[in-house]
Amino acid sequence: MQDFRTETFLDVCDTLSYTRTAQRLNITQPAVSQHISHLEAVYGTKLFSYSNRRLSLTEAGEVLRDALTVMAHDERLVKERIAALSGKRRTIGFGATMTAGEYVIARPLARFLQQRSDLQVKVVASGTDDLLALLHEGVLDCALVEGFFDKGYYDWEVYCTEQLVAVCAPGCRLAEEPQRLEGLLGEHLIVREPGSGTRAVLEHALAARNLSLDGFARTTEVTSISIIKALVESGYGIAFLYESAVRAECTAGTLRAIELDGPAIEHDMTFIWLRGSLFEREFRGLVHELAVCAGEV
Repeated sequence: MQDFRTETFLDVCDTLSYTRTAQRLNITQPAVSQHISHLEAVYGTKLFSYSNRRLSLTEAGEVLRDALTVMAHDERLVKERIAALSGKRRTIGFGATMTAGEYVIARPLARFLQQRSDLQVKVVASGTDDLLALLHEGVLDCALVEGFFDKGYYDWEVYCTEQLVAVCAPGCRLAEEPQRLEGLLGEHLIVREPGSGTRAVLEHALAARNLSLDGFARTTEVTSISIIKALVESGYGIAFLYESAVRAECTAGTLRAIELDGPAIEHDMTFIWLRGSLFEREFRGLVHELAVCAGEV
């Protein structure tokens, strides 16, 4: 179980300041120092180091931080499981990136929840970086992300593979014949904001061809997928979006897919959770159940 010393340690990991941690936890700065010194004595190593008057975690501190973060998360889940034995609903903190949430997992999740009246779910839709932070804060238990993540910190399971497609307005010349990716650089690109998984995948695909977003004639950042599609439909520019997000519009003819020469731009949408969690089996079971529900939708 977590105690006040580990709580202090995790807060210092977040603030990298004994003073700020003392203020946040409403204790004295000497008390913060005592808590950290106690843990360093227990583990027989330094957990923080000073360099250029800046506090940073040592390698041992990083190991302890990651372990205690998982333990704090699992302790909360254990309490909820015990409470569920007396009839209370279990709560799952579920995150999804924008495209994954709206176009990939929403309907399977709805079907899953209809079958599981014992669960209460808190759903957060945000960028990949935000979701990773919420996992570490214990706000979320698992998340479906389309962006890149450090597989050394998380356990994961691929949910599906999606293709990133270029789209333009109906009647646009670009849809008439296959285009080279380099040939689109003269266009106005409407792109998601930094931190978006869709943008990260596009940037990665461009970098593999020694290209970048700066190579486009003009770029406009938009945080909403719906607004991006509306702008492209009106002929304002082109965009790269996942096929699932534009399937309905391409079928209806309000958007046209631009066929690209070369291999398709594909990327996995992946469920992730904190590495080492005692509830890994449960999370993998959730992925399986959602996949079954997706096949029934």
